[in-house]
Amino acid sequence: MATINITGNATQTKKFEILVCSPDWVGDIKLQSISFSAVSILLSITATLGNSLILIALHKESCLHPPSKLLYRCLATTDLLVGLVCQPHYAIYRISLVHEHWSLCRYANYAVSITSYTLCGISLVTTAAISVDRLLAMLLGLRYKEIVTLRRTYIILAIVWVTCLVTGLFFLLNYSITFWCIRIGIPFCLLISIAAYTKIFRALRHHQAQIQDHAQQQPSHPNAMNMARYRKAVYSALWVQLALVVCYIPQFTVRIGISRTKQSSNLLIFLGIANILAYFNSTLNPLLYCWKMSGVRRAVKQTIRQAFCYA
Repeated sequence: MATINITGNATQTKKFEILVCSPDWVGDIKLQSISFSAVSILLSITATLGNSLILIALHKESCLHPPSKLLYRCLATTDLLVGLVCQPHYAIYRISLVHEHWSLCRYANYAVSITSYTLCGISLVTTAAISVDRLLAMLLGLRYKEIVTLRRTYIILAIVWVTCLVTGLFFLLNYSITFWCIRIGIPFCLLISIAAYTKIFRALRHHQAQIQDHAQQQPSHPNAMNMARYRKAVYSALWVQLALVVCYIPQFTVRIGISRTKQSSNLLIFLGIANILAYFNSTLNPLLYCWKMSGVRRAVKQTIRQAFCYA
Protein backbone atom coordinates (compact mmCIF):
# COMPACT_ATOMS: atom_id res chain seq x y z
CA MET A 1 0.00 0.00 0.00
CA ALA A 2 2.88 2.39 0.80
CA THR A 3 4.41 1.77 -2.64
CA ILE A 4 1.16 2.76 -4.33
CA ASN A 5 0.99 6.00 -2.34
CA ILE A 6 4.58 6.90 -3.16
CA THR A 7 4.02 6.22 -6.86
CA GLY A 8 0.83 8.28 -6.84
CA ASN A 9 2.50 11.21 -5.13
CA ALA A 10 5.41 11.02 -7.56
CA THR A 11 3.03 11.02 -10.53
CA GLN A 12 1.20 14.07 -9.19
CA THR A 13 4.50 15.89 -8.68
CA LYS A 14 5.59 15.01 -12.20
CA LYS A 15 2.31 16.40 -13.58
CA PHE A 16 2.95 19.61 -11.67
CA GLU A 17 6.40 19.89 -13.28
CA ILE A 18 4.72 19.66 -16.69
CA LEU A 19 1.97 22.15 -15.85
CA VAL A 20 4.45 24.86 -14.84
CA CYS A 21 5.30 25.31 -18.53
CA SER A 22 1.77 25.77 -19.83
CA PRO A 23 -0.46 28.82 -20.45
CA ASP A 24 -2.89 27.74 -17.72
CA TRP A 25 -1.13 29.56 -14.88
CA VAL A 26 1.20 32.05 -16.53
CA GLY A 27 -1.24 34.98 -16.34
CA ASP A 28 -1.32 34.77 -12.55
CA ILE A 29 2.43 34.69 -11.95
CA LYS A 30 4.06 37.02 -14.50
CA LEU A 31 4.98 39.71 -11.97
CA GLN A 32 6.29 37.15 -9.47
CA SER A 33 8.31 35.44 -12.21
CA ILE A 34 10.06 38.70 -13.09
CA SER A 35 10.92 39.23 -9.40
CA PHE A 36 12.15 35.65 -8.98
CA SER A 37 14.37 35.89 -12.07
CA ALA A 38 15.92 39.17 -10.89
CA VAL A 39 16.67 37.81 -7.41
CA SER A 40 18.03 34.59 -8.90
CA ILE A 41 20.46 36.49 -11.13
CA LEU A 42 21.66 38.54 -8.15
CA LEU A 43 22.17 35.41 -6.02
CA SER A 44 23.91 33.72 -8.94
CA ILE A 45 26.52 36.47 -9.02
CA THR A 46 27.07 36.49 -5.25
CA ALA A 47 27.25 32.68 -5.04
CA THR A 48 29.74 32.49 -7.90
CA LEU A 49 32.02 35.20 -6.53
CA GLY A 50 31.77 34.05 -2.91
CA ASN A 51 32.45 30.38 -3.54
CA SER A 52 35.25 31.12 -6.00
CA LEU A 53 36.96 33.09 -3.21
CA ILE A 54 36.36 30.23 -0.76
CA LEU A 55 37.89 27.65 -3.11
CA ILE A 56 40.97 29.84 -3.54
CA ALA A 57 41.16 30.37 0.23
CA LEU A 58 40.83 26.64 0.95
CA HIS A 59 43.66 25.99 -1.48
CA LYS A 60 45.86 28.32 0.59
CA GLU A 61 44.59 27.19 4.02
CA SER A 62 47.01 24.71 5.64
CA CYS A 63 45.54 24.28 9.14
CA LEU A 64 42.74 21.93 8.09
CA HIS A 65 43.36 18.20 7.78
CA PRO A 66 43.43 17.46 3.99
CA PRO A 67 40.33 15.16 4.00
CA SER A 68 38.38 17.77 6.00
CA LYS A 69 39.50 20.46 3.60
CA LEU A 70 38.41 18.29 0.67
CA LEU A 71 34.90 17.95 2.14
CA TYR A 72 34.58 21.73 2.44
CA ARG A 73 35.97 22.15 -1.08
CA CYS A 74 33.32 19.71 -2.32
CA LEU A 75 30.59 21.71 -0.59
CA ALA A 76 31.93 24.99 -2.00
CA THR A 77 32.08 23.41 -5.48
CA THR A 78 28.41 22.41 -5.32
CA ASP A 79 27.52 25.94 -4.20
CA LEU A 80 29.60 27.35 -7.06
CA LEU A 81 27.76 25.12 -9.55
CA VAL A 82 24.44 26.29 -8.11
CA GLY A 83 25.52 29.85 -8.93
CA LEU A 84 26.91 28.97 -12.37
CA VAL A 85 24.28 26.48 -13.57
CA CYS A 86 21.12 26.21 -11.46
CA GLN A 87 20.32 29.87 -10.88
CA PRO A 88 20.93 31.11 -14.46
CA HIS A 89 18.69 28.31 -15.78
CA TYR A 90 16.11 29.17 -13.14
CA ALA A 91 16.16 32.80 -14.30
CA ILE A 92 15.77 31.63 -17.92
CA TYR A 93 12.87 29.41 -16.88
CA ARG A 94 11.06 32.30 -15.16
CA ILE A 95 11.70 34.73 -18.05
CA SER A 96 10.46 32.15 -20.58
CA LEU A 97 7.24 31.90 -18.56
CA VAL A 98 6.72 35.64 -18.86
CA HIS A 99 7.33 35.62 -22.63
CA GLU A 100 5.46 32.31 -23.07
CA HIS A 101 8.31 30.48 -24.79
CA TRP A 102 7.11 27.01 -23.82
CA SER A 103 9.86 24.91 -25.42
CA LEU A 104 12.57 27.01 -23.75
CA CYS A 105 10.56 26.88 -20.51
CA ARG A 106 10.49 23.08 -20.53
CA TYR A 107 14.20 22.84 -21.34
CA ALA A 108 15.15 25.28 -18.57
CA ASN A 109 12.80 23.61 -16.07
CA TYR A 110 14.31 20.17 -16.77
CA ALA A 111 17.83 21.60 -16.47
CA VAL A 112 16.95 23.27 -13.15
CA SER A 113 15.32 20.12 -11.78
CA ILE A 114 18.16 17.77 -12.72
CA THR A 115 20.95 20.03 -11.48
CA SER A 116 19.05 21.00 -8.33
CA TYR A 117 18.32 17.41 -7.34
CA THR A 118 21.91 16.42 -8.06
CA LEU A 119 23.64 19.28 -6.25
CA CYS A 120 21.20 19.29 -3.33
CA GLY A 121 21.87 15.58 -2.83
CA ILE A 122 25.63 16.12 -2.92
CA SER A 123 25.37 18.99 -0.41
CA LEU A 124 23.25 16.93 1.99
CA VAL A 125 25.59 13.94 1.87
CA THR A 126 28.68 16.16 2.17
CA THR A 127 27.39 17.96 5.27
CA ALA A 128 26.54 14.56 6.78
CA ALA A 129 30.07 13.40 5.91
CA ILE A 130 31.54 16.50 7.61
CA SER A 131 29.63 15.64 10.81
CA VAL A 132 30.91 12.05 10.67
CA ASP A 133 34.43 13.35 10.00
CA ARG A 134 34.26 15.50 13.15
CA LEU A 135 32.98 12.51 15.15
CA LEU A 136 35.78 10.27 13.88
CA ALA A 137 38.34 12.92 14.81
CA MET A 138 37.15 12.58 18.42
CA LEU A 139 36.71 8.80 18.53
CA LEU A 140 39.89 7.78 16.71
CA GLY A 141 42.29 10.25 18.31
CA LEU A 142 45.81 9.69 16.99
CA ARG A 143 44.59 7.03 14.55
CA TYR A 144 42.34 9.58 12.81
CA LYS A 145 44.95 10.70 10.26
CA GLU A 146 45.85 7.09 9.47
CA ILE A 147 42.26 5.96 8.84
CA VAL A 148 40.66 9.11 7.37
CA THR A 149 42.96 9.58 4.38
CA LEU A 150 42.73 11.84 1.36
CA ARG A 151 42.49 8.86 -1.02
CA ARG A 152 39.55 7.31 0.83
CA THR A 153 37.77 10.64 0.96
CA TYR A 154 38.20 11.10 -2.80
CA ILE A 155 36.73 7.64 -3.41
CA ILE A 156 33.72 8.30 -1.17
CA LEU A 157 33.02 11.68 -2.78
CA ALA A 158 33.36 10.21 -6.29
CA ILE A 159 30.72 7.60 -5.40
CA VAL A 160 28.48 10.34 -3.95
CA TRP A 161 28.76 12.51 -7.07
CA VAL A 162 28.01 9.63 -9.46
CA THR A 163 25.08 8.39 -7.36
CA CYS A 164 23.50 11.84 -7.04
CA LEU A 165 23.99 12.55 -10.75
CA VAL A 166 22.28 9.28 -11.71
CA THR A 167 19.46 10.05 -9.28
CA GLY A 168 19.02 13.51 -10.81
CA LEU A 169 18.96 12.10 -14.36
CA PHE A 170 16.19 9.70 -13.39
CA PHE A 171 13.98 12.81 -13.22
CA LEU A 172 13.66 12.46 -17.01
CA LEU A 173 13.47 8.67 -17.17
CA ASN A 174 11.48 7.61 -14.12
CA TYR A 175 10.59 10.37 -11.69
CA SER A 176 9.28 7.95 -9.06
CA ILE A 177 12.86 6.76 -8.47
CA THR A 178 14.07 10.33 -7.90
CA PHE A 179 11.03 11.00 -5.71
CA TRP A 180 11.73 7.87 -3.64
CA CYS A 181 15.44 8.72 -3.27
CA ILE A 182 14.53 12.21 -2.01
CA ARG A 183 12.03 10.87 0.51
CA ILE A 184 14.57 8.38 1.90
CA GLY A 185 17.85 10.26 1.38
CA ILE A 186 17.01 13.55 3.11
CA PRO A 187 15.86 12.03 6.44
CA PHE A 188 18.73 9.53 6.34
CA CYS A 189 21.39 12.25 5.94
CA LEU A 190 19.79 14.39 8.64
CA LEU A 191 19.59 11.44 11.06
CA ILE A 192 23.30 10.72 10.53
CA SER A 193 24.18 14.35 11.24
CA ILE A 194 21.94 14.51 14.33
CA ALA A 195 23.40 11.28 15.70
CA ALA A 196 26.98 12.45 15.06
CA TYR A 197 26.56 15.88 16.66
CA THR A 198 24.63 14.42 19.60
CA LYS A 199 27.48 12.03 20.36
CA ILE A 200 30.05 14.81 19.91
CA PHE A 201 28.35 17.23 22.30
CA ARG A 202 27.76 14.51 24.88
CA ALA A 203 31.48 13.74 24.81
CA LEU A 204 32.37 17.43 25.01
CA ARG A 205 30.13 17.92 28.05
CA HIS A 206 31.61 14.80 29.66
CA HIS A 207 35.13 16.19 29.36
CA GLN A 208 34.29 19.85 29.99
CA ALA A 209 35.28 19.86 33.66
CA GLN A 210 38.68 18.27 32.95
CA ILE A 211 39.32 20.69 30.10
CA GLN A 212 38.50 23.69 32.30
CA ASP A 213 40.88 22.43 35.01
CA HIS A 214 43.70 22.07 32.50
CA ALA A 215 42.95 25.50 31.04
CA GLN A 216 43.09 27.15 34.48
CA GLN A 217 46.27 25.39 35.62
CA GLN A 218 48.11 25.34 32.30
CA PRO A 219 46.54 27.69 29.75
CA SER A 220 48.95 26.55 27.04
CA HIS A 221 48.49 22.85 27.72
CA PRO A 222 48.44 20.99 24.35
CA ASN A 223 45.31 18.94 25.17
CA ALA A 224 43.37 22.05 26.15
CA MET A 225 44.49 23.84 23.00
CA ASN A 226 43.60 20.85 20.78
CA MET A 227 40.17 20.48 22.35
CA ALA A 228 39.50 24.21 21.88
CA ARG A 229 40.39 23.94 18.18
CA TYR A 230 38.26 20.82 17.87
CA ARG A 231 35.26 22.50 19.48
CA LYS A 232 35.64 25.47 17.13
CA ALA A 233 35.76 23.15 14.12
CA VAL A 234 32.63 21.34 15.33
CA TYR A 235 30.69 24.59 15.75
CA SER A 236 31.80 25.75 12.30
CA ALA A 237 30.50 22.53 10.74
CA LEU A 238 27.29 22.72 12.76
CA TRP A 239 26.53 26.26 11.55
CA VAL A 240 26.93 25.11 7.94
CA GLN A 241 24.63 22.14 8.64
CA LEU A 242 21.96 24.32 10.27
CA ALA A 243 22.08 26.85 7.42
CA LEU A 244 21.49 24.06 4.91
CA VAL A 245 18.53 22.69 6.86
CA VAL A 246 16.89 26.09 7.41
CA CYS A 247 17.26 27.08 3.75
CA TYR A 248 16.01 23.78 2.33
CA ILE A 249 13.14 22.94 4.71
CA PRO A 250 10.65 25.32 2.96
CA GLN A 251 11.39 23.73 -0.43
CA PHE A 252 10.98 20.22 0.96
CA THR A 253 7.71 21.26 2.64
CA VAL A 254 6.30 22.79 -0.55
CA ARG A 255 7.31 19.67 -2.51
CA ILE A 256 5.32 17.56 -0.08
CA GLY A 257 2.38 19.94 -0.50
CA ILE A 258 2.58 19.61 -4.29
CA SER A 259 2.40 15.83 -4.05
CA ARG A 260 -0.60 15.85 -1.69
CA THR A 261 -2.79 18.88 -2.39
CA LYS A 262 -4.70 20.30 -5.32
CA GLN A 263 -2.37 21.93 -7.81
CA SER A 264 -2.70 25.67 -8.43
CA SER A 265 -0.70 28.72 -9.42
CA ASN A 266 -0.32 29.62 -5.72
CA LEU A 267 1.81 26.51 -5.25
CA LEU A 268 4.07 27.72 -8.04
CA ILE A 269 4.54 31.03 -6.22
CA PHE A 270 5.30 29.28 -2.92
CA LEU A 271 7.73 26.99 -4.74
CA GLY A 272 9.46 30.02 -6.25
CA ILE A 273 9.96 31.58 -2.80
CA ALA A 274 11.24 28.25 -1.45
CA ASN A 275 13.63 27.86 -4.40
CA ILE A 276 15.06 31.34 -3.87
CA LEU A 277 15.64 30.57 -0.19
CA ALA A 278 17.36 27.29 -1.11
CA TYR A 279 19.58 29.10 -3.62
CA PHE A 280 20.41 31.69 -0.96
CA ASN A 281 22.21 28.93 0.94
CA SER A 282 24.94 28.97 -1.72
CA THR A 283 25.53 32.68 -0.99
CA LEU A 284 25.27 32.23 2.77
CA ASN A 285 27.85 29.45 3.10
CA PRO A 286 30.88 31.57 2.08
CA LEU A 287 29.86 34.12 4.72
CA LEU A 288 29.69 31.36 7.33
CA TYR A 289 33.13 30.07 6.36
CA CYS A 290 34.61 33.54 6.75
CA TRP A 291 32.80 34.10 10.04
CA LYS A 292 33.55 30.79 11.74
CA MET A 293 36.89 29.72 10.18
CA SER A 294 39.69 32.17 10.93
CA GLY A 295 42.17 30.56 8.52
CA VAL A 296 39.73 30.81 5.63
CA ARG A 297 38.90 34.40 6.59
CA ARG A 298 42.58 35.39 6.49
CA ALA A 299 43.07 33.66 3.13
CA VAL A 300 40.00 35.40 1.65
CA LYS A 301 41.25 38.81 2.82
CA GLN A 302 44.67 38.10 1.36
CA THR A 303 43.14 37.02 -1.97
CA ILE A 304 41.02 40.16 -2.18
CA ARG A 305 44.00 42.40 -1.38
CA GLN A 306 46.09 40.68 -4.05
CA ALA A 307 43.29 41.04 -6.60
CA PHE A 308 43.04 44.79 -5.96
CA CYS A 309 46.83 45.18 -6.10
CA TYR A 310 47.04 43.43 -9.48
CA ALA A 311 44.09 45.46 -10.74
